[in-house]
Amino acid sequence: MSLSNNDYQDIMRQYEERRLSNYRLHEQRKKDIYTTIPEIKELDRQITANSISLGKQLIVRDDPALREEYRIKNQVLISQKQALLKEAGYSSDYLEPIYYCKKCKDTGYIGQEQCSCFHQAMIDHLYSGSNMAKILARENFQTFREDYYSDQMTKQGLPSPRRNIQKVVEHCKTFISRFPNHDNILFQGSTGVGKTFLSHCIAKEIMDRGFTCVYMTAFQLFDTLAKHTFGKGKDMEQETSANLIFQCDLLIIDDLGTEMINKFVISQLFQCLNERLIQERSTIISTNLSLQEFRNTYSERIFSRIIENYSWQKIYGDDIRFKKSNLT
Repeated sequence: MSLSNNDYQDIMRQYEERRLSNYRLHEQRKKDIYTTIPEIKELDRQITANSISLGKQLIVRDDPALREEYRIKNQVLISQKQALLKEAGYSSDYLEPIYYCKKCKDTGYIGQEQCSCFHQAMIDHLYSGSNMAKILARENFQTFREDYYSDQMTKQGLPSPRRNIQKVVEHCKTFISRFPNHDNILFQGSTGVGKTFLSHCIAKEIMDRGFTCVYMTAFQLFDTLAKHTFGKGKDMEQETSANLIFQCDLLIIDDLGTEMINKFVISQLFQCLNERLIQERSTIISTNLSLQEFRNTYSERIFSRIIENYSWQKIYGDDIRFKKSNLT
């Protein structure tokens, strides 16, 4: 999951096109309103004249009292303009500048920091290149099917796979409704029981609500961190990809335990999970490993973080992929 310099330029062009489109719409609105409500044109002229007059006087001396005097003058004019708009059936902010993101005013940056909308633009760009958008359109709560899970009680006396998955889905929806609430989930279960599918379901809901969400397999995660750590020079691609891992609202790590385990992987996993806990950002992990295997594979420090801060959701049942293949 890497953002190239060309990708970055594509996103910045999108911001530029967005600003230009909104500027044209704003100017067209002004033109139409000035024609239908000429009083507003005169009010805008007075507001502009006041601002110019204040600017000239501030060149001579910066007087807080003068600033306040002109602020009150313009606020009276703005209130009159808003009243005229409402009388004509428009919203009071109809002539305000138009932004998709009011936080950064469609620049992508707040000061020197990247805005959350820019992070999501990067993620969306990466997803479109990795086919993730199509996956989320196909795998979501609307397409989730309980009938793939047996309603027979297990030999171990556990609730049926269907009853169990109902509780897991209920927990997932609670997680979404509470988001962002610094909750974390560990999906544990054998291959094909729906761990990845549920992760996709959550990812779609979180992204649809406007939060930033990064989905990575364990291999992609550690490959990205390795490039960032050992790359020759910290180029924008490596820096951006690593920042997304630590700064996104929700990080989903799929198939943890399938990567090659070594000291670097263990140290990077601890740093990733621990840093996100400190920043109170949510993480979802799916793994085929049992808790005992997880403990033996990774360090005691990682295991303790998981036990203390993650909700363990065990999923069991038949291999759904096998069932689907037999139905086709």
